[in-house]
Amino acid sequence: MPGVAPPQTSRRLLAVRTWPALRIKGVALSRAPRRPPHRTHLTSPARCGALSSSSYVDILCRCACSIGQPVCSAQKLVASNHTSNFKKCPEQKQYPDLCSPAGMAAAQGEHPPLYKDASAPVEARVRDLLGRMTLQEKAGQMAQIELSVASPRALAELGVGSLLNGGGRPPFDGASPSDWAGVVDSMQRLALSSRLSVPIIYGVDAVHGHNNVIGATIFPHNVGLGASRDPELVRKIGEATALEVRATGMHWTFAPCVAVCRDSRWGRCYESYSEDPEIVRSFTTIVAGLQGQTPADHPHGYPFLHSVRENVLACAKHYVGDGGTHNGINEGNTICSLDDLERIHMKPYPDCITQGVATIMASFSQWNGEPLHASHFLLTDVLKGKLGFQGFVVSDWEGIDHLCDPRGSNYRHCIAQAVNAGMDMIMIPFRFETFLEDLVFLVETGEIPLSRIDDAVERILRVKFISGVFEHPFSDPTLLDVIGCKEHRQLAREAVRKSLVLLKNGKNQKEPFLPLAKNAKRILVTGTHADNIGYQCGGWTIAWHGDSGKITPGTSILEAIQKTLQVETEVVYEECPTEATIEEENFSYAIVVVGEVPYAEGLGDRTDLSIPFNGSDLITRVARIVPTLVIVISGRPLVIEPQVLEKVDALVVAWLPGSEGMGVTDCLFGDHDFVGTLPVTWFRSDDQLPIDIRGANYDPLFPFGYGLKCSEAMKI
Repeated sequence: MPGVAPPQTSRRLLAVRTWPALRIKGVALSRAPRRPPHRTHLTSPARCGALSSSSYVDILCRCACSIGQPVCSAQKLVASNHTSNFKKCPEQKQYPDLCSPAGMAAAQGEHPPLYKDASAPVEARVRDLLGRMTLQEKAGQMAQIELSVASPRALAELGVGSLLNGGGRPPFDGASPSDWAGVVDSMQRLALSSRLSVPIIYGVDAVHGHNNVIGATIFPHNVGLGASRDPELVRKIGEATALEVRATGMHWTFAPCVAVCRDSRWGRCYESYSEDPEIVRSFTTIVAGLQGQTPADHPHGYPFLHSVRENVLACAKHYVGDGGTHNGINEGNTICSLDDLERIHMKPYPDCITQGVATIMASFSQWNGEPLHASHFLLTDVLKGKLGFQGFVVSDWEGIDHLCDPRGSNYRHCIAQAVNAGMDMIMIPFRFETFLEDLVFLVETGEIPLSRIDDAVERILRVKFISGVFEHPFSDPTLLDVIGCKEHRQLAREAVRKSLVLLKNGKNQKEPFLPLAKNAKRILVTGTHADNIGYQCGGWTIAWHGDSGKITPGTSILEAIQKTLQVETEVVYEECPTEATIEEENFSYAIVVVGEVPYAEGLGDRTDLSIPFNGSDLITRVARIVPTLVIVISGRPLVIEPQVLEKVDALVVAWLPGSEGMGVTDCLFGDHDFVGTLPVTWFRSDDQLPIDIRGANYDPLFPFGYGLKCSEAMKI
C-alpha cells in the first residue's frame, strides 16, 4: 500500500490533547480525566487557520467547544475549565447526534438490541445488526478511508466501516504513541455517534513492528526472519507487535505478507520470508502471535481473536501470486498454471486460514492477465469456497482503481468488477462519497446483487464482533509503556542475531577471521550504512519508503561496535575514508558496512542489483590494505564480484535488521555464534535472474540454505 508524505501541521495541535474532556453523545472526546460534560459546538475548520492544514485538525476544530471565537483562542478558555456563555451550535441540524449530550443514551434506550448483547452468539448478533441496516449503512461498512479525509460526516452520518493511515501519514509530525491513541479514540467516538453505533476498526501497516510510530520496536524485515528458520521466534514477534499496536488504540494490522518471492528484482523481496513456500508456510505462526492461538476445536476458516487487550486482527497478503510476477515487476503479471499457483504461491494461505486469520488482502498483481481484484474464481470460488475462508477480503490501496485505464476513470465499472468478484471491504481511500453513491446506485440498478452486499457486510460484522470492538472500542492507556520496551527490544536483538548469515569467514578454512577481537588497538568502521538507523530499518519505517538518519530510537551498527569493544580500543569512523586514513592508521581490522537505500513496493524494482554508492569500490579500497569484514544491509542479495569477494576476509549479510544493532555485534565478537542460513539464492549476476533451485543451470554464488558458523569450518 503506497504512502504519501503528510502535510505540515502546526504543533499547536498538541494543545488540543490537553483540553478537558469534550463529550460527544455522552462520551469523552479526549483522553483527559473525566469532567462535567460541555455543550459541543461544531465550528468551521476555516475559523482555525493555524490548524486547518490536516483533516484530523479540522475534525477537532469542528468538535471543539467555542464561544464564537476561533478555536485557537478558545483553547485557553476550555483549558481553564471555563464553561459559561456557550452559544447555540450553528451546525446542530446537520449533525444532531454530535451536538446532543443525551444522544447516546437516547439511542441505546432501556432495552438494547440483540447485536449489543455481548453474551449473544456472534452469528445471531451479525444477523440482527444486518437486518437493521439500510443499504446506505451497509455500503458504509464496506468503505475503508484514509485518516486525512475522516470527518464527522464520514463517520457519524455515512458510517464508514474502517479507517487506516497510509505509510508515512501520521496525524501530525512527531506524533507520540499517546497522540496516536487519542486520534484513533476520537475517530471511534465519531463512529459510535452514528445511528446504529457501529464502531470502526482501524488498520495499520505494522509489518515489522509498529513501524509507523516513533519509538516503537523495529524488528528485522521478513527476509531476515526467514534466515533464522525460527517460527517460534516469529510468533513471539507477532505477540510483541500486537501489544504495541493495541497500545495506540488500533485493532488491525495489514500483516503478515506471505508472498513467495521468486525474483530478487522485485521491490518487495524483503517482505517475503523465503523463495521456498514451505519456509513461508512455517512462518505463518505470526498469525497466532498477532491474533492469539486458536483452540483445538475452533471452526475451520472462522476468524479468531484471543484477547481484545493483547491481540490484533491479522491480514494475510497479498492474495495471490504477488511474489511470482514476470521479471519481478511490482503489481505485474504472474504467468503460471493453476497447479503451480497452488503449489507455490497459495501454499501459505490454508495455514493462515486454519489459524483463524480474520482478513486477507487481495494482490495488485494479475494471474495470467486477470487482475486479482476482479477474479471471482480466485476470490470467491477458491478462497471463500475451496479454502473455506469466513473472514473478509480487503482490497489494496486504490486497488479497484487499477481495473480500468486510466486508473479509476470508470469508477462504477471498477466497483462492480471488484465487489462482484468477492471483494468485501474497499480501501478507497480518499473519494469515499463517490464510492458510496456509486455502490448504492449499482445495487439499486441490479448490477451488484443485494445478496453480495449482505455477504460482504456479514463478513465484516463477523470480524468486528469477534474482535470485541463493540464492547471495547477504545485504547487502553495502561499499555502505552510496552511501546519500545526493554523486553521487546531484547526480542528484536535476538531476532537480529538469528537472522545474520555468515557467507565467508577467512581466506582459508584453517584461519577463520571471526569472531573479531574486542581488545584490538585501533579499528576502522566505514561505509554508508555503518551509522544510519534509517538505512538499517529499510522501507515501511516511519515513512512509507523509509528514510535516512536517526528516524526513530535505536542502536546503529557503529554504536553497537563502540559499546561492545573494550574501552582501550580506538574506533575510527569515516563514512568514506580517504586513502591517507586507510594507509597510515595501522588498523587491526576494518568493518565496512554497505547496502541499499530504503524503498517500498515499486520504488524498489531494480534490474541492476550492484551495491549502491559504489560499495564495491569502497570495499576494494579498504580490503587491499586492511583485513576487512564486510556487512551487507539489504532486502535481497546484491551482486558481489569475484574480485571483491576474494579480497575480503569475512562477509556477513544482515538483511534489514531494524532498530537493534547490538544483535549484529553479538555475533561479530563471539558472544553468540551465527545460526542463519540463506532464505533465498544468492546469485552471481543480474543476468541469472530469475534463478530456480530446480533449474538445470543453477549456479549461484551461494546456494539457498547456505550459511557458516564460527565454531565450524563447514557449511551449516
